Amino acid sequence: MDPFTDPEAVARYAEGPPRLVPGFDGLQRMAGVLLAARAPDDARVLVLGADGGLELRAFAQAQPSWTFDGINPSAEMLGLAERTLGPLAARVRLQRGYIDNPLGGPFDAATCLLTLHFVALDDRRRTVAEVRRRLRPGAPFVVAHLSIPQGAGERAPWLSRYAAFAVASGVAPDQAANARAAIDARLTILTPEQDEALLRGAGFADVGLFYAGFAFRGWVAYA
Repeated sequence: MDPFTDPEAVARYAEGPPRLVPGFDGLQRMAGVLLAARAPDDARVLVLGADGGLELRAFAQAQPSWTFDGINPSAEMLGLAERTLGPLAARVRLQRGYIDNPLGGPFDAATCLLTLHFVALDDRRRTVAEVRRRLRPGAPFVVAHLSIPQGAGERAPWLSRYAAFAVASGVAPDQAANARAAIDARLTILTPEQDEALLRGAGFADVGLFYAGFAFRGWVAYA
């Protein structure tokens, strides 16, 4: 079963990112700082993926005048986001679907954290281009996801480091090994150079790396 539609897996989702993503809390704070550097006080922010509400909650707590549009194809994940947000949900419009939903805009900023590695390459190109089209000129776009070198002998060590960090964070070794195997087989992982080129190809400028945590990388770019 898809873990994003399995009610039991969704209920445990919030436990995962802090144990699997090095510096997860710091990643959220850095993303918020990068958005705030360009976004107005009353910014409308597009949050693609919505992450079970984790990043939405962090941004909403840090910026009490911002409003948000969170989008995810899973009704279960959107339900989790609403529960995670609690009273903060009043400033968030949650939608089930993908970037080509009638979201409106233009937006003052956008994020896509821990999501794009689930998206096939052609759809990823289209998704990033659609985000760019919906942003005001100069608006920031913050992305972070799995991104590792793919040369001979390079991919496997990075995925092993991902699993080792999970074990060091309290994940059972067999579960970490299964997660590593699933990531290797199912996800679309690009090299950092390919990820940066994809952002530039969609029309973003000033693409800059701001985060690196073992197998994860994060960039900020501007419409």
